[in-house]
Amino acid sequence: MKIEDFQKAKEDLMSSGISIASWAKANGFSSALVYQVLDGKRSCLRGESFKIAQKLGLIDMPDSSRRFVN
Repeated sequence: MKIEDFQKAKEDLMSSGISIASWAKANGFSSALVYQVLDGKRSCLRGESFKIAQKLGLIDMPDSSRRFVN
């Protein structure tokens, strides 16, 4: 993920008139964690940060049909 992606997600929320805190609350996330994700302070590789990034459209949904093969 690029910094521009985070900034675009932030701008999209703001331009739609939705505050980050209200988006977080409506989606069941901590507003502090959403701010950290949008500020690029979280890697978003797993857990809540990953779920937030998915919900914001920063990460594609995992393809459950693909498997890692050695």
